[in-house]
Amino acid sequence: MKKRAFLATALGGPLVTAVARPAYAASASAGPGLLTVTGAIGHGNRGPLDPALDQMMAKQQLHFERAHVFDFEALRALPAVTLKATLEYDARPHELRGPLLTEVLRATGATLERVKTLVLRAVDGYTVPLPLAQAQRYRFIVATHLDGRPMALGGLGPLWAVYAPDAYPDRMGQPLPQRYAQCPWGLYHIEVQA
Repeated sequence: MKKRAFLATALGGPLVTAVARPAYAASASAGPGLLTVTGAIGHGNRGPLDPALDQMMAKQQLHFERAHVFDFEALRALPAVTLKATLEYDARPHELRGPLLTEVLRATGATLERVKTLVLRAVDGYTVPLPLAQAQRYRFIVATHLDGRPMALGGLGPLWAVYAPDAYPDRMGQPLPQRYAQCPWGLYHIEVQA
């Protein structure tokens, strides 16, 4: 019997395979990555930025040694919140659904007590700092659905960091575009700063 076949049988095949993989690949997502979270997170599920293969991130001058990547199903697996908001684009109420931004952070292993700021980045390069305290106060979500349907790339999705300004009197007095200044649609990257 060959040594590798013997070890695979003796140790239970899949265990040998899991041990042979890089640590970050063991929990990598099955589908294409939609959201990459870097900075003050746990161990992550992928390694450092690859300038050749992570073209958009490299062009937007991101640097990281580890990250946590979510595909659509990983985000859908988190507890979802539904909110109603009057959107700046058509001034009509809509329903948005997705996990709380804080739950996404917890899923990365981030220790929220240490986090101060989130830097939210959209596919078009729009970047906005968001204090964690504000994300918590206004109950920001990573929206995956608009009016019950997944959001498309090229529209407001596939992900949108958003909240319901209609629910907060201090935001209702602002013009619609100002209410959403910290809400990048086409969200693809979050940097967690401690």
